[in-house]
Amino acid sequence: MSTQQTLAPADPAAGAREPHARRWDGRGGGFLVKLVLMALVNAFGVSVLWAAYAQESWAIFGASLVLLVVADWVYFSKRVLPMKYILPGLVFLLVFQLFSMGYTAYVALTNYGTGHNTTKEQAVDALLIQAERRVEDSPSYPLTVVQRGDELGFAIVDEGDVRVGSAEEPLADAGDASLDGERVTAVPGWEVVPYTTLISDPALQERVVDLRVPVSDDADDGSIRTREGSTGQVYSSALEHDEAADTLTNTETGAVYRATDGGRYVSDDGEALPVGWRVHVGLENFTRAFSDDTYSGPLLRITVWTFAFAIATVATSFLLGLVLALVFNDTRLRGRRVMRTLFILPYAFPAFLSALLWRGMLNANPDYGIVNQLFFLGTRIAWLDDPLLAKLAVIGVNLWLSFPYWFLVCTGALQSLPEDVMEAARIDGAGRWRTFQSITMPLLLVSTTPLLISSFAFNFNNFTLVYMLTGGGPRFTDTSATLGHTDILISMIYQLSGVAGGRADYGLASALSIIVFLIIGTISALAFRRTRKLEEVL
Repeated sequence: MSTQQTLAPADPAAGAREPHARRWDGRGGGFLVKLVLMALVNAFGVSVLWAAYAQESWAIFGASLVLLVVADWVYFSKRVLPMKYILPGLVFLLVFQLFSMGYTAYVALTNYGTGHNTTKEQAVDALLIQAERRVEDSPSYPLTVVQRGDELGFAIVDEGDVRVGSAEEPLADAGDASLDGERVTAVPGWEVVPYTTLISDPALQERVVDLRVPVSDDADDGSIRTREGSTGQVYSSALEHDEAADTLTNTETGAVYRATDGGRYVSDDGEALPVGWRVHVGLENFTRAFSDDTYSGPLLRITVWTFAFAIATVATSFLLGLVLALVFNDTRLRGRRVMRTLFILPYAFPAFLSALLWRGMLNANPDYGIVNQLFFLGTRIAWLDDPLLAKLAVIGVNLWLSFPYWFLVCTGALQSLPEDVMEAARIDGAGRWRTFQSITMPLLLVSTTPLLISSFAFNFNNFTLVYMLTGGGPRFTDTSATLGHTDILISMIYQLSGVAGGRADYGLASALSIIVFLIIGTISALAFRRTRKLEEVL
């Protein structure tokens, strides 16, 4: 009896925990699976660390190193079992949400954009290259493209001698190179690229044209460049860089360009060189959005229209969906299922395709605009060219796209209302309007208000409809910015980002993105607070 008591487990749950513990303490096959998975995670982490180190992205390097160390500690430790399940979600939240928000905030505090998308060193190199001119009376050298691994170089024939070099190594004697007339056929340590291979590979041609091989260790001697891959000439930059004084001097005009806090080289008479670099500008983008005449006027009008569009869309689509749900919720109505299916059809079509179809149907040309042809006797009504009509068209098309969603939501909400409450109202003598006003509508709002808030946030950023239907037009005539009367804040941000072409201003676009985020967040927080009060009352 005593032996049985000694062998009996002190904790009845110990036997249930043992298999799980065995998986994590190395005595089960689960440990091998974990070891393989963590090896893959560490390999990926090391590759990220190496890439961040190579590009000197120290913030990403530090964050990646911390995440990798934490992952190894969590999954090889026996003391933090809950974290083994929570950590993947936290990592995805950090990478895909917090990092994106943090990077947007960082860009908003810089002048990042067209003309300011590189480091200062890269900008100087680009300016020196742009100012390159062929040295007067410089000879043309027979040239052969050579390759060493991924590195390209030039081999030239200079008075019977072969010299070879690359972007990192100035021209030097090639020693035992082989010649066929004036053409290099072999260079020790290099592989000759046949001319037929060069002319048949556009990507290789682009690399060769961009290649510059220094003539010597002295940068003033210029570099060899080629336009067609068979001859090379000496080019020299008209700009001289004085690193100590941080200036660029044009040797032809004598103009001196000095580095400024705005990330450009500017001369004393105000002339700026075309290439700049990224710098920290603080809150300048936020103040510029409200003070620069190019953006402040359009920003105010676009903000007002964005609110009007979102509110009108949510209100009209909700009311139409509610009315149809009330009508088709009546059991006495025949063919309810067929009609419900027909009303849902617009919701089944892709939004971008529907917007494109409506764009064609609203065309002012009677040969294409079926709306004008069928409903307005072929009258040329410029729905998308007039500011007011274009806004009405956007709201109308969005109503057609949105009401089926609210029809479904309200139908489900109506069918879930407690029947005993409705029956009690009828017994107390409440009419249909009184029942709807005092019971049906409040109960509907409890379940639909969160969806109304999310619908407002969605339409506040409904880029697809605006871009596909009107493209933001018609354009404003009182500003040089490519913005229009039906642009909303998100499409304005898209235009400023330069994705659609033109000059990009990522800093200003990021600043406006943060403003939109704050607007949506504030409205959502206030609306959800009101929703909780409504639930408490009911």
